[in-house]
Amino acid sequence: MDLVRVFRWIAVAEGISYLAFGATMPLKYGLGIQWPNQIVGMAHGGLFIAYCLVLMAVWLRERWAFGRVASFAVASLIPYGSIWLERRVFRAN
Repeated sequence: MDLVRVFRWIAVAEGISYLAFGATMPLKYGLGIQWPNQIVGMAHGGLFIAYCLVLMAVWLRERWAFGRVASFAVASLIPYGSIWLERRVFRAN
């Protein structure tokens, strides 16, 4: 399977998990319900690590410019950022 395609899927999944993680915060801190936050937080953490590792693999294999890799790294720290940038960069494909 194409590594860039895998990265795109992980980028979208990581972005969705980030938004879901933010949605579970009021449950944890407002209502004291912790289990949704723990489950979504663990999923988000795993996806974030996969995102970073696959981004590094794509950088090395596809020889992406440092600016492109840095923009994807920064976008992963912003809610919806990885989804927005994935759509913007790969919209022509």
